Amino acid sequence: MIAHLRGKLIAKHPNQAIVETGGVGYDVVISVPTFSELPALSTEVSFFIHTHVREDALALFGFLRAQEKQLFEKLLSVSGIGPKLAITILSGMPTEAMVASIKGNNVAALTRIPGIGKKTAERMVLELRDKLDSFGISADAVAAASPVEEDVISALVNLGYQRPIAERALAKLDNVSGESFDSLFRKAMAALAK
Repeated sequence: MIAHLRGKLIAKHPNQAIVETGGVGYDVVISVPTFSELPALSTEVSFFIHTHVREDALALFGFLRAQEKQLFEKLLSVSGIGPKLAITILSGMPTEAMVASIKGNNVAALTRIPGIGKKTAERMVLELRDKLDSFGISADAVAAASPVEEDVISALVNLGYQRPIAERALAKLDNVSGESFDSLFRKAMAALAK
């Protein structure tokens, strides 16, 4: 099985990267966080790979960080979660926040991920809560967004921005506690425009 892949990045899209190694272009399925950290085209890139084999297909799922690959494989162990849904889940929330949400039994945060309903979120918590100690993240490691911050994130998502990108834009802002929705929304839009 393919476990690691290094080569020249010849194409990248929010859910796909093509890496050329030894004259062969490998089609690698990636998450949005991985996509946002990819280097420029024609530069060398290195992926940790999970090879998924089905009777009708062979798919490569790539991650820049070993920790993201580990979480992906943990998600696959949850009943009802296949590789495509696991990539969607990883695209919907940063790894640290997801581990904290699962360990902290925060079903509400998990259901904000597109494609995750209450039952799937509850299964994730039930089946993974005690299996994530190797990540070294506590249940309260990631502070929850305030109601105003959550409203701003929701507004940005409604405008077409992906949730992780909207959350990162807010995270870049300094001293946002006590800000009004209008002020915080303007600052977040300015951060996204940069």
